[in-house]
Amino acid sequence: MIIRNSVFAALWVAVFAAVAPLAAQISYGGAPRRDLPTDGLPVHDFGSVDRGALAAEDAVTDSYKEVPWRFGVEHVADIGTERGGAWTAVDGAPVWRTVVRCPGAQSISVRFDRFSVPKGGQVFLWATDGSGFLGAFDHRSMKPWGGLAVGVLAGEELVVEYRGPLGSAPEAANLHIDLVVHGYRGIVPAHTDDDDDDADRGPYGTSGACNINVNCPEGALWATEKRSVALILQGGFAVCSGALVNTTLNDGTPYFLTADHCLGNPGNWIYVFNHESATCAGSTGPTNATVSGGSLVANNGGSDFALILLDETPPASYNVQYAGWDASGTAPVNATGIHHPSGDVKKICFDEDGPTQGNQGGAAVWYISEWEAGVTEGGSSGSPLFDQNHRIIGQLYGGFAACAGAVNNGQADWYGRFNVSWNTGSTAATRLRDWLDPANSGITAVDGWPDGAVSYANDGAVGITGLPDEVLCGGGSITPSVTLTNFGTEVLTQATLTWSLNGSVPVEVAWNGSLAQFASTSVALPTMALADGVNALDVALTSANGQTDENAANNIASAEVSAFIGPTFTYSLVLTLDDYGSETTWEVRRLGNVVHSGGPYEDDLGGTEVVVDLCLEDGCYILEISDSWGDGMCCEYGNGGWELLDPSGAVVASGGQFTDSETEQFCTPDVAVIEGGTEGRGVVVVPNPTSGEFRIDGALPVGAEVTVMDAAGRTVARGVGRTWDLSGMPAGVYVVRVAGTGAVARVLVDR
Repeated sequence: MIIRNSVFAALWVAVFAAVAPLAAQISYGGAPRRDLPTDGLPVHDFGSVDRGALAAEDAVTDSYKEVPWRFGVEHVADIGTERGGAWTAVDGAPVWRTVVRCPGAQSISVRFDRFSVPKGGQVFLWATDGSGFLGAFDHRSMKPWGGLAVGVLAGEELVVEYRGPLGSAPEAANLHIDLVVHGYRGIVPAHTDDDDDDADRGPYGTSGACNINVNCPEGALWATEKRSVALILQGGFAVCSGALVNTTLNDGTPYFLTADHCLGNPGNWIYVFNHESATCAGSTGPTNATVSGGSLVANNGGSDFALILLDETPPASYNVQYAGWDASGTAPVNATGIHHPSGDVKKICFDEDGPTQGNQGGAAVWYISEWEAGVTEGGSSGSPLFDQNHRIIGQLYGGFAACAGAVNNGQADWYGRFNVSWNTGSTAATRLRDWLDPANSGITAVDGWPDGAVSYANDGAVGITGLPDEVLCGGGSITPSVTLTNFGTEVLTQATLTWSLNGSVPVEVAWNGSLAQFASTSVALPTMALADGVNALDVALTSANGQTDENAANNIASAEVSAFIGPTFTYSLVLTLDDYGSETTWEVRRLGNVVHSGGPYEDDLGGTEVVVDLCLEDGCYILEISDSWGDGMCCEYGNGGWELLDPSGAVVASGGQFTDSETEQFCTPDVAVIEGGTEGRGVVVVPNPTSGEFRIDGALPVGAEVTVMDAAGRTVARGVGRTWDLSGMPAGVYVVRVAGTGAVARVLVDR
C-alpha cells in the first residue's frame, strides 16, 4: 500500500480508528490462549468474604456523601513474573501464566504496581468460565508511574497471561500484581444469585429511589453533555465522578475535571465512560468504555477542583464529549448536575431557581438550597454542574442532599466554583486557565467539543474551508469559503461576515438565505493573492438575523496558509512504516522554524509507503525523524525506513536504524557547498570549509547586519562586518544571513 501525502494519511488513520471495535479497556487486539491447559498452574486463592460484616459496614458508610462507595474488598498481593506463576514456551515464545481466585466474587480486578513488557509482548486477563477477557495490554499500555490499573472482569476466577515476542527472554518482562479486588457487589446479573439482596444493584453500587436516570425524558436535552461524564474507580471503590472538559483550541486534549477532595493517585484510577442505563428504569449499563490512569496537572482546595490529564485519549468508539465551561462567574438562571451517585449508573438532577455564591469549609462554592428534581449522593463528588447554556460552572464538593424514599430530603449541596478555579491560584499548578486556555486568548466561555451545546435563539458559527493543506510552491492565490452553520433555535435568514488577510482592513460580506437549526451553507470569498511566508486569514460573524449573535464563542475562525514566492524546489520524503507507525513523527525545520511536519501514523501497517512532497525555498534545512519508543523504524518490528529525494528524484539521504531520532542537514541546490566557498544570492563565504575564520565577499551593503546561526536555527553571532570567527563553536554547518538583502549562504566548520 502507498499513501501519498501526509494529510490523506492522517485522514485514513482517523477513519480507521472510527470503525475500530469497542474494547473493554483501551487495548491492542489479539486474544488469550484459552486453549492451553490450566491444570498445574499456581493458584492464588484469596478466600471468601464475610458478606454480613461487609453489609453492616456499608450500611453506615453508604449514607455519607464524602465516603467512596465500596463494591469490592482489596487484598494485598505478591504475584509476579519472578515468582507466583509458571513459565513455559509456546510456539517458540515465552508464556507466563497464573490463576487468581476469589470464591463467591461477582468480579475480580487487579493492579500491577510493575508493568513493563517488551515491544511485541502481550498481557491478557481472562475468566476461566469463558465469559470474557481483558487485553491485549502491551508496551503502549505502560504508564508513567510504572504500573497499570486494570478494570473489572466478571467471575470468581481469572488467569493472568503474558506472551513474549518470538525468541525473547522471559526476563524481558517485569510484571507484578500488588492488589487484587474481590468484587462482592453485583457486576452483571449473570453472576448474581437469585436470593442475593444486591440483585437489582448497578455494577458498582446503587442509589436512592429519587434519582433520575440520565436517559429518562427529563434528560433528553442533555444527551450531548452526558457523554463527557465518567465514574472514577480506584481499587474496590467507586470513588467519585468527573467530566472531560474542552479547551479554547477545541483540540481534544483529554483533560478531566473532578474535585480536589477526591484525589488519591489518579495514575491508578479507572475512568468509566458511558456507564448508563439505556432506559429510564434500568439499573445496569455498559462497563467496557474505560481509560486507565492519568496525571494531576492542577488542583486547589480553595475551590475544590482537580484537573487530570488522562494517560490515553478516549478512542472514537467511546463517542465522548468534551464539555464546555463558563469562567465568568455569572450567576446561572438554573443548573443541572450529571453524576454517578453511590457508584450507580449515570443520573441527572435539576435546580430550577439557580444556585447562589457562598463559602463552605473555606472553599468558594455555588450553593444549591434544594434540588427540584433528582439528587446527589456519595460517589457524585467531583461531578459537573452545568448552567442553562450547557457549560460547566463547578464540580460537586459536598452537601446533605439525599433521597428520602422516592423523594429528595430537601437539603442543600455545594459545588466548587469554576470561575474561582480559573484564575485564583498563583501558578499553573493551582489554576485552570493555563491548561484550558493554552493560547492565552482571554476567552472565558466555550461550548463543548466536538458537539456544541445549543441554548440560544440566534447562534451562527463560522469555519474556513477551501484552503490548501500544503505549502504553495512559487506563490499563488487562494479562493476560500466560509462555512456558516446555524446552531440557534431560530431559522437563520441573515448574517454579516468579515474577512481579513494578514491583518488587512476587514472586508464585509452580507449573506441572506434560510438555514434551519444545525444546517450549514458555504459562503464564497474572493480570490486572494498570498504574500511570501505564512499568511493568516481571519473570518468573523458580526451579526445574526440583524442582531448581535448570542454566542460569541463560535463567531471567529482563523487559518494559516504558507506560500513560497521566490525560487522553490520540490523534495520528497518517502516513509516506509514499521509495525508501529504511531511512534513515528517527523519535521523539516529551517532556521529553527518548522516548515513541514507529519505523523504519527496507524499501527499494523508495516511496509506501507507514505510519500510527502516538500516545497522548499532556497536555503538549508534540518530533517528530523523521531520514534517515541526509542527503537527507530527498523528492523525488529518491520523493515521501515525513510528516504529524502531531491527534485530530480535522486536520494539525498536515507535512514531508519536509530533510537530516539536521527537528523539530516541538507540545502537546496542554489545554496550548495562549492569548492572554496558558498555562494548565495550575491554573497560568497570563503574559505569554505573553514576551521573557524571566514570572510564574506560580494555585494555586502555598508552597515548591513549579519546573523550567523547554527543548524538548529539558534543565533550564535550577530553584527556588522565581513570577517567572522567561529573557532569557539562546535564543528558543523552554519547559516549566514545578510539583513535587508535576502542574501543567505552556508559555511561548514570542519576541524
